[in-house]
Amino acid sequence: MTIERFLSESTGSFFNLDVSRGFVKGHTAIYKFGHNSDVNSVEETIWDGGGIYEHPTSAAQWYVSSSNAADTAAGTGAREIRIFGLDANYNEISEDITLTGQTQKITVNSYLRIFRAFVTEAGTGGSAAGDIYVAASGATLGVPDNAVYAKITQTSNQTLMTVYTVPAGHTLYLDDTSMNAGISLANNYLTARFVTREFGSNVFRDQIRIILQSGNFIEKFEYPLRINEKTDIEIRAISTSNNNPVSANWQGVLIKNDIDI
Repeated sequence: MTIERFLSESTGSFFNLDVSRGFVKGHTAIYKFGHNSDVNSVEETIWDGGGIYEHPTSAAQWYVSSSNAADTAAGTGAREIRIFGLDANYNEISEDITLTGQTQKITVNSYLRIFRAFVTEAGTGGSAAGDIYVAASGATLGVPDNAVYAKITQTSNQTLMTVYTVPAGHTLYLDDTSMNAGISLANNYLTARFVTREFGSNVFRDQIRIILQSGNFIEKFEYPLRINEKTDIEIRAISTSNNNPVSANWQGVLIKNDIDI
């Protein structure tokens, strides 16, 4: 790609569409969305597993299981899922897993991070019959006894997690983020935070902090927020009341650091 062509595309009115179509070298559009159905007076990550998300401390093979025996290779529920994450060197990896119902099945890859999974094939039910987990070893009737790193809820067929880690050799440029709360009690509010933890640090720090009652907040960056490689990202929330549904999303562009334009 010549510098003239790159500059023409990057300043044209259809640049964002060209990125989504894969026409711009080294650029990938990223959209993350999450939901937590029960945010209370203790802070939680916006994801479908509840509580503060626990990142793995080292790469390992994890275990996949469902809470329903119908989620299996020949069952009426989900038959196969696809997992996306990062390996020990923060490089992107993925794989397809054929489900074995409530019995845990080990992944082929070793994951340091997992940030998305979804159902790729189902039986006559057309959907997952139960909740599907990617977790550490050990489960009771398919429900993990230990840390959960991804959860596909029965009705979603897709993880709902605002959790992400920027792959090695890339920089994320955040374009916008949105947070939504449904609080039914008067004089109560929600505090939501977009937080990041840089590689080598043990500290999540605020990049965005907002206060909401019921409603929606959208933050658009005139100059995209730069987030470096290997940085962990989450959106978290805490409320002055209990049992509040909260959803959030963000989007941006992932750009290879060594792109030759």
